[in-house]
Amino acid sequence: KYTYTKHTCKLNTHTHTRTPKAHSSLSLEEKGGARWHYSALSWNPHHNCSLLLYSLDHSLRCWDTRNNKTVFSLDQPHAACVRGMDVNPNKPYHFVSCGDDCCSKFWDTRKLDRPLLVREDHSHWVWSVQYNLFHDQLLLSASSDSQVVLSRVASIASEPLRDYEDEDGGHHTPPPSPQSEDEVIQVYEEHEDSVYSAVWSCADAWVFASLSYDGRLVINHVPTEEKFSILTS
Repeated sequence: KYTYTKHTCKLNTHTHTRTPKAHSSLSLEEKGGARWHYSALSWNPHHNCSLLLYSLDHSLRCWDTRNNKTVFSLDQPHAACVRGMDVNPNKPYHFVSCGDDCCSKFWDTRKLDRPLLVREDHSHWVWSVQYNLFHDQLLLSASSDSQVVLSRVASIASEPLRDYEDEDGGHHTPPPSPQSEDEVIQVYEEHEDSVYSAVWSCADAWVFASLSYDGRLVINHVPTEEKFSILTS
């Protein structure tokens, strides 16, 4: 039996009772007498999962649950509302955000004066963006243009290009290949309405799902050519 209150959730079982308590809390701030609005949030999987990214109107902020303080605040990361964000699972200081300006922007928290990379793969609001949980050069984005886009961002991935040892024992970096370039891998158009979410499977690195406004749930996978390119690189 589950009982929900404003700050706690109680779980009663047959053998024992657990009463979770609020570890940290945020309050909506006042702005000229009007309340601000949260539109998205995402846990940072690094730093012992103690950091939370969230959007507050047109700003993007990071909250530290250990001391209940703001780590950083990024004003106007997008020209309009911020709709989603995700932290790179392999690079602790990198995250991506998306918004109503049709863009996905990649950031480094150590230098927030400008994005590392900006992609414009959609023609309407971008509601969801997520790194692949295993291969962070793969990125999913979902938009009100009814499309799900699978793109490659190899230039800022954890392993953009590898060094190889030649016969003489020296190391060299191979010339760029098509799989090392930033580009759209495939556009999925099975939806007929706004796509609000696209997420990777936790069990299979090559499978993902998307959900649209009309209630359609679609399961897709990374193209075989891209999969083998990553595995053999």
